[in-house]
Amino acid sequence: MKTTRMTTAQALVKFLDNQYVEFDGKETKFVDGIFTIFGHGIVVGLGQALDEDPGSLKVYQGRNEQGMAHVAAGFAKQANRRRIIACASSIGPGAANMVTAAACATVNHVPLLLFPGDTFASRQPDPVLQQLERPDALSVTTNDAFRPVCRFWERIIRPEQLMPAMVQAMRVLTDPELTGAVCIALSQDVEGESYDFPDYFLKKRVHKIRRPLPVKEDLDELVALISESRRPMVICGGGVRYSEAGEALEAFCGKFGIPFAETQAGKSACHSSHPMNVGGLGVTGNLSANTIAGEADLIIAVGSRLTDFTTGSKLLYTGEGVKMVSVNLSGFDACKMDAVSVIGDARETIKLADKALSEKGYQSGWGTAVAEAKKSWDEEYARLADYSCDENFRPLIAAGNPESIPEFRKLTGSDITQTSAIALIRKTIDPDAIIVGASGSLPGDLQRMWTTDCRDSYLMEYGYSCMGYEIAAALGAKLAFPEQEVYSMVGDGGFLMLHSELVTSLQEGKKINVLLFDNCGFGCINNLQMSNGIGNLATEFRYRDEKGGLNGGLMPIDFAAVAAGYGVKTYTARTLKELQAALIDAKKQTVSTLIDIKAIPKTMTDGYKSWWNVGLASTTGVQAQKDAYEKLMDNRAKARKY
Repeated sequence: MKTTRMTTAQALVKFLDNQYVEFDGKETKFVDGIFTIFGHGIVVGLGQALDEDPGSLKVYQGRNEQGMAHVAAGFAKQANRRRIIACASSIGPGAANMVTAAACATVNHVPLLLFPGDTFASRQPDPVLQQLERPDALSVTTNDAFRPVCRFWERIIRPEQLMPAMVQAMRVLTDPELTGAVCIALSQDVEGESYDFPDYFLKKRVHKIRRPLPVKEDLDELVALISESRRPMVICGGGVRYSEAGEALEAFCGKFGIPFAETQAGKSACHSSHPMNVGGLGVTGNLSANTIAGEADLIIAVGSRLTDFTTGSKLLYTGEGVKMVSVNLSGFDACKMDAVSVIGDARETIKLADKALSEKGYQSGWGTAVAEAKKSWDEEYARLADYSCDENFRPLIAAGNPESIPEFRKLTGSDITQTSAIALIRKTIDPDAIIVGASGSLPGDLQRMWTTDCRDSYLMEYGYSCMGYEIAAALGAKLAFPEQEVYSMVGDGGFLMLHSELVTSLQEGKKINVLLFDNCGFGCINNLQMSNGIGNLATEFRYRDEKGGLNGGLMPIDFAAVAAGYGVKTYTARTLKELQAALIDAKKQTVSTLIDIKAIPKTMTDGYKSWWNVGLASTTGVQAQKDAYEKLMDNRAKARKY
């Protein structure tokens, strides 16, 4: 057996450089490079190996460990999980910063490979700098915090442990059912220890991403359920995107007259213009999709986790006799909502069902209902797109502090509404532009209003709704698809939470465009708070008042000035005319851009026949809160129980 003597870190670098995936016969190099912020627990171990011989791996310099891990997640998602960037940090705070990103990746089934430095395996210098000590368990370190948020976890305390750990790590990362965050904690003394690694560990490895077919019994049940249904509806989830099943789903639904609605993860897997596409579904869904969902007698979930936003907290699909069937690679996800489970690849299952239903001559009984529902939404969309601050202005969201709107307009001089801004952005930017988002009111507005016929151009993280993801993941998307324009759709709250990788975009020469909606607060949560009878508490950005509360004047922030200091090309838009001019000019730039859009509060879209189950006070002296609780309990009684 031939071996090569090298350090643990050197073997890790060589191993990573030789990993490939194969999907539908196409081979792709799996690991593009490593993002890192070097600290003492990683720089002289893994850092030494990368300095001496990185192979073809690129080394990226992050600004915040959570941010760089979000970049890696955005990269992997935009690459349809077939390419990744690993992330390495020092021990302690550097490692802890990545825990949020790990949870975000795991929730969204996105591969994310993390190498946090760890304490000494020998424990000789304990407590080493940044070491977390537990008097009841000396082996516990900060990196144990990754265990509940990762799909696979291991700590390397001997050089030879690297081999089984990395083989298993690649198994999980490349498995469409299991993929998520993987943590390989590297004891910092072991990184530099040498071992005779067998050459077969270091050779090129090709991991095959397979398309499992459903068993005959499951397929037969799926076909039977559809055949017996007059008004079936398909939920297009993220699994449709990752399976590259969009074209097959469009053909299937078009042939049999079956409408389909999109989740946040599934949006842009199919063309918005398809006659059977009724748009975004659920709590952040539009009037068309939620109307059709309420009339359906069979729900066919394809590649969906069936979250509370997709199911309207399980109230959306409660019609008389409605049935559910779920096509998914994951048995865990497939049996949710007591659905009939069909375990298999989305594209192949759709094709098999298509063939069987064609032989039966099936056709749905929707008639003109789908076209009528789409027409009603088109009319509502036109209203939202034209929504302006004229003499008849009324906020779209009724709940809230009525003084905030004129106060904001006086402070900023703005007359831009959020919905008209989104419509203008869609009309102005390139048809194949990629948009990225994650939190606040924008995901709801975008799932309802955004249209695209460019596949995989809508990258919304809404499984974890992680503030701070938006700008970092936009850079990840740009690294994956550098030829396309990428736009980060972010609120002022999300921008303030985390925007450090905007600097990395400048360093890498990878232009991203930040569309920052400034409404002086956490507007989405303010809506939730005040619509349930709760006061305006700590959700708007205000100074302290003379009584000591947070109800003083609104805080003006010049976000364009902040980004300009980094070297970003910036604009401020207070009118639609200024916004359009900025969008057009931004397309001409070669460096990252930021448009500070002063968006009037309470001008985002509201719910359409949807409900969200939240925990409200059952005992209160406030009548508005009592009314909200009564409505809550009424809907809970109507909703499916599991």
